[in-house]
Amino acid sequence: MVEAKKTQKDESAKIKKAKIAANSVKKAAKTKGHKIRRNTHFFRGKTLEQKRNPKFVRNLKTGLSKKLDKFSIIKYPLTTESAMKMIEEINTLVFIVDGRANKVKIGKAISDLYDVQCVKVNTMIRPDGLKKAYVRLAPDQDALDVANKIGII
Repeated sequence: MVEAKKTQKDESAKIKKAKIAANSVKKAAKTKGHKIRRNTHFFRGKTLEQKRNPKFVRNLKTGLSKKLDKFSIIKYPLTTESAMKMIEEINTLVFIVDGRANKVKIGKAISDLYDVQCVKVNTMIRPDGLKKAYVRLAPDQDALDVANKIGII
């Protein structure tokens, strides 16, 4: 009797398996449809970007860039022969200045440092990469006196 129950269970299990197999055969096998690409450009899929949570801050850049003040704008006066000629004839002083300084900052720095009034500032970048500034003084101020005060002459 026990054997008869085992055989019935085995047969019922076999019947269940057969029905499942029959159903799967009846249904068509599902295949994944491929996307048809009509364009030659390939777009890489987007990946998940995690929010950053660093243990410590790297490459802290505060305080590394030097501020331009009147002392760092003007590097030194030029004492070449042509610069001396400009001092005597055109009432113009010639300086090598910081490359980041503009004409307004150069004029203010020279007027603050040497107590002179600048009428015009011309700048140029020399072939060696330094910035040269031609500072024209007011007609009532003599460039020779200022040059003596600076110590050029």
